Amino acid sequence: MGIWSSNSHVTVILVIIHFWGVINGQPLVPALFIFGDSVVDAGNNNDLDTLVKSNFLPYGRDFDNHHPTGRFCNGKLATDFTAETIGFTSYQPAYSSIEARGDNLLIGANFASASSGYHKTTAKLYCTIPLSEQLEHFLDYQKKLAVVAGPKNASSIISGGVYIVSAGASDFLQNYYIDPALYKLYSPQEFSNILVQEFGDFVQRLYWAGARKIGVTSLPPLGCLPAAISIFGEDSNECVDHINNDAMTFNDQLNTTAKRLQHQLANLTVVVFDIYTPLYDIVTKPEDNGFVEARKACCGTGLLETSFLCNSKSPGTCKNATEYVFWDGFHPTEATNSILADDLTAAAISLIS
Repeated sequence: MGIWSSNSHVTVILVIIHFWGVINGQPLVPALFIFGDSVVDAGNNNDLDTLVKSNFLPYGRDFDNHHPTGRFCNGKLATDFTAETIGFTSYQPAYSSIEARGDNLLIGANFASASSGYHKTTAKLYCTIPLSEQLEHFLDYQKKLAVVAGPKNASSIISGGVYIVSAGASDFLQNYYIDPALYKLYSPQEFSNILVQEFGDFVQRLYWAGARKIGVTSLPPLGCLPAAISIFGEDSNECVDHINNDAMTFNDQLNTTAKRLQHQLANLTVVVFDIYTPLYDIVTKPEDNGFVEARKACCGTGLLETSFLCNSKSPGTCKNATEYVFWDGFHPTEATNSILADDLTAAAISLIS
């Protein structure tokens, strides 16, 4: 189990991964399975009765065919780039979509739902799909896979696949910080304890469902997201330190718990993807990373917009999203996701080798 941050070896490792895939002519793993929140949701909220959706322009304007899919981005997610790098020629379908059927299931599936989290009340607040239900969908997927691939091949796909989990940000920004029933009852440290316990429970349930290679993203620097600065920054344009400190506290506990789980569960590999370090570096030194704007997002005013607040009529939406670190008030642009994906893929070498 390990933590990986940006370093000079990333490019070398990515080249090795790429040529390995070229030589084999097949993806380096049989399937990807993705769970979590809006950072990795590929469209599972599209048909839900929720306000947390992104299946309309300008979301997706830089995606394939300039078509919105339900991704909270102008283009590709970090997991999309990762899928490409390790050899997949198509993306894992959102499990609630019509694409999630037949042979499309052979490469895995995306079960993530925006505004979901480790804490069961987070998804409930926004009428989205909690991790517990995402796991139920995964079990349902296994039954369908056995029909398509046969029981033996299905078992190999499940055990050989890589599982990516991304959650926790919504638990803090869309639940804990705005719900006095939580922040008056628990300190940030205590709330982190609860989330990490729920993370551990989820990983164990994934393990008993057949997962053996699990990658989990750390929290990003939550206090640097445009919406967080606008809401909690007290008229400052700087990252909110106490929110970033809470994220780092959570990340420390996440790492400790991941180590414990790997020690306890036989043949389990758990990798913590350090999202905090590379994104903080991009936000605090945007010019060094090829960006112009890190405080304001591309869509609308760039201060608060997300979901339906970021729409085709949003005034001021930027023309060139590659200059911006953030697409909306909470989510990175495709350009940022590309950088984060390099770190994510390099960190996943122990999962795909």
